[in-house]
Amino acid sequence: MIYPIVVYGHPALRKVAEDIKKEYKGLKFLIDSLFDTMYNADGIGLAMPQVGRHERIFVIDGNPAADDEPAMKDFKKTFINAHITERSGNMAPMKESCLSIPGLSEEVNRESHIRITYYDQDWEFHDETYDGYVARVIQHEYDHLDGIVFTDRVGVLRKRLIKGKLTAISKGSFDAHYRTILQGQKLRV
Repeated sequence: MIYPIVVYGHPALRKVAEDIKKEYKGLKFLIDSLFDTMYNADGIGLAMPQVGRHERIFVIDGNPAADDEPAMKDFKKTFINAHITERSGNMAPMKESCLSIPGLSEEVNRESHIRITYYDQDWEFHDETYDGYVARVIQHEYDHLDGIVFTDRVGVLRKRLIKGKLTAISKGSFDAHYRTILQGQKLRV
């Protein structure tokens, strides 16, 4: 199933996601639908709040980014009940964009090293560390689970400069080839 993607300004993006239990009904279908939605929108990551749901799950398939970022080659994972337990290393700036904020890219500083615990789609527990671009992508998707979007992490001056663009996006002034849901529209997931 391909879900519409929630756009900046919708309150669903600000709600903190909740852990789920192993017995969660329909988990495989939910994960498959999240991947299908991400592929349909040409993304490399997608979190449940971006489709208006609040299970603590996100998915990443880095293969489309592998030409520019070799560490993303064959990096396809599902993160369930993810919790970053450590952030360290140099703060590194890099442009980020998001399926929930179509047409906008901004430079964001993030730590270069993380440690994260999570369950995979087979409900196996992992405690892993990541560096560089992989760590950045994970942090970006993880932020969605905590109700944070990448524009929350840009500098104060830059936030002022993009405020008008964000307002326009929240009102539907953007181009996207995938279905979206704006603030004030009902979620049907």
